[in-house]
Amino acid sequence: MKENKLSIIINKPIHEVFAFTLDPANTSKWISEIEVEETSEWPVKIGTIYRNKSRIGIWNQYKLVELIENHSFTLRSNTDENFSVRYSFTELSEGSTVFEYFEWTEYTNISDPFKLDSLKVLKSILETQD
Repeated sequence: MKENKLSIIINKPIHEVFAFTLDPANTSKWISEIEVEETSEWPVKIGTIYRNKSRIGIWNQYKLVELIENHSFTLRSNTDENFSVRYSFTELSEGSTVFEYFEWTEYTNISDPFKLDSLKVLKSILETQD
């Protein structure tokens, strides 16, 4: 599989969903494989490096290559430019957002495709927040 696209409706305004997923302090709250994530600068901009550490101690780096506020952002692997991931946000109504997670590779198959379970966790966290 060279592409994996998942989406979920989150009953929160688009700006809240966008801000939560962009913030590296929140990544480990909804992606169980990630222990910690940090960025080279805050606020982020094109060229910012995201670094995350998996629960088994492996560090990965991604460069922010696209950033459109409340619409989308894209990260490309710094160690393997073959892999990219885009987070996209579409407003359904004032308090409802479609969140799409799209990952792809250029040359090889995705070794560990993202699962819908993580998006369900994200939805649960955001919808129970005040």
